[in-house]
Amino acid sequence: MKILLADDEPDLLAQYTTMLEDRGHSVVTASDGELCVTAYAKEYAISQENPFGAVVLDYSMPNMNGLDAAKEILAINPSQRIIFASAYVQETLVDSIKNLKQIVELLQKPFSLQDLIDTIEDKNIYDELTKLNVDVQNLKDLNPTHAQIRDYLDALRKIQKAKTF
Repeated sequence: MKILLADDEPDLLAQYTTMLEDRGHSVVTASDGELCVTAYAKEYAISQENPFGAVVLDYSMPNMNGLDAAKEILAINPSQRIIFASAYVQETLVDSIKNLKQIVELLQKPFSLQDLIDTIEDKNIYDELTKLNVDVQNLKDLNPTHAQIRDYLDALRKIQKAKTF
């Protein structure tokens, strides 16, 4: 998966990049929100679809914060998967994110590198699909987007809920 990471802490950015690349992901980095939007727009112009499997944004960055960067990225491509990684109090961040009127994900700092990987690689969604007896490997072979996986899980939940009544 190709991932865009934006964080103003060089040490964290280096750790995230190393860990994700060790897992076979391609990583593009930006040290602030403005550079992140520029990198996103450049990749989007080339691909004309979701250029990144995920965009991971720190909330507090110089030149442009993560929320404003997310707004600009979602204006370019409303279906882009956004993950906020922030030390801000979760309630404050959630209130801010509601302004996006988009589904976004949230990782509260500090979090482990494994938590980042699990979120990016949809571990929790795949675990839940396994519990519903879905052949996860066949699903992964189809190379679905995060949104498609989430929609599939939501549909299965509705079917299962209907069967239990």
